Amino acid sequence: MAEAAATAPDRRPVTADDLDLAVDLAVTTLRAALDSPDWDAKAGTLDWSCWETVEHLSDDLFFYAAQIGPATTPLNGPVPFRWEEERPGGPANLIRADRAAGPAGLLQVLQASAAMLSALVRTKPPTVRAFHVYGVSDPEGFAAMGLVEVLVHLHDLAQGLALDWTPPAGLCRAVLDRLWPDTPGGTDPWATLLWATGRGELPGRARLTAWRWDGRPRD
Repeated sequence: MAEAAATAPDRRPVTADDLDLAVDLAVTTLRAALDSPDWDAKAGTLDWSCWETVEHLSDDLFFYAAQIGPATTPLNGPVPFRWEEERPGGPANLIRADRAAGPAGLLQVLQASAAMLSALVRTKPPTVRAFHVYGVSDPEGFAAMGLVEVLVHLHDLAQGLALDWTPPAGLCRAVLDRLWPDTPGGTDPWATLLWATGRGELPGRARLTAWRWDGRPRD
């Protein structure tokens, strides 16, 4: 069994409430763009459109819920759903939104996927373990993974849809302590999270061209 990852001093757990708050803030932000013509524009530096990025985010949240959902959780590989690309270079998803429902329907899909993950994080024992390519993890770890997906993909979407997005520092700090315990201290948590995910720079530290988190349980 792999050695547990280091624990940041005075770390507080990431919770389903954190995920709910992030999703509520994200949906409120995105609702300001319901009538935008830019849903098919690129999301920040991604090669995906804003619409595809919300679908990808929804798919991630569903995927994380699915890993901790079964009575016998997977440890050697993910639950074997079949993901497909709609176009070459697009996200390989299981979850898609009906285009006829428009952006409002797309946001409903996002909320539904997030609700599944939150519900399972709340109800699964902390002793549950399930596979992720970045380390076999626990329910708190999957909550943190979902949280970071929401925070950083909203950054991408805000660029594509000309929106303002600065999440609460406490959410950023919690997810850094859980998934990146070795990131520099004394820096702005949001700027540090953007740096850790290859989306920004920190003083004296160049933008990362490759990155990953460590999902293994901390305690």
